[in-house]
Amino acid sequence: MAHTRVDWDTYFMNIARAVATRSTCPRKHVGAVIVRDKIILSTGYNGSIRGMPHCTEVGCEMENGHCVATVHAEANAIIQAARNGVRIDGADIYVTASPCWSCFKLIANSGIKRIFYGEFYRDERSLRVASECGIELVSMEHAGGLEE
Repeated sequence: MAHTRVDWDTYFMNIARAVATRSTCPRKHVGAVIVRDKIILSTGYNGSIRGMPHCTEVGCEMENGHCVATVHAEANAIIQAARNGVRIDGADIYVTASPCWSCFKLIANSGIKRIFYGEFYRDERSLRVASECGIELVSMEHAGGLEE
């Protein structure tokens, strides 16, 4: 049986999907991978503030239909890079769901230039302003997942 080698974008999105399996908020499992020159710089998933109980342990803290106890995957990936002194300016980010407005602003200010996302999730503001910010948004919603 012939092995089909996935392209780089599918490879990194598959890794983002694997990262999402670490999520601790049952409402949505999201993973993010920051990449430059085909090298993974940082990863993140949505979960509680470090040292705080997880939603899976104590339930979600809801405001306006959103769990506010969690730090989003994109923010955690950016934070992990900062904690480790990793420069992400000019990098790409692969996220299993399109970023919310707050995360989009963090991504834009971090210098990330391309956002690859799996499913579209709620917020269309980032779609409207991405080109003005010099950010390319790439939908991978219909791209294949893990292949044999």
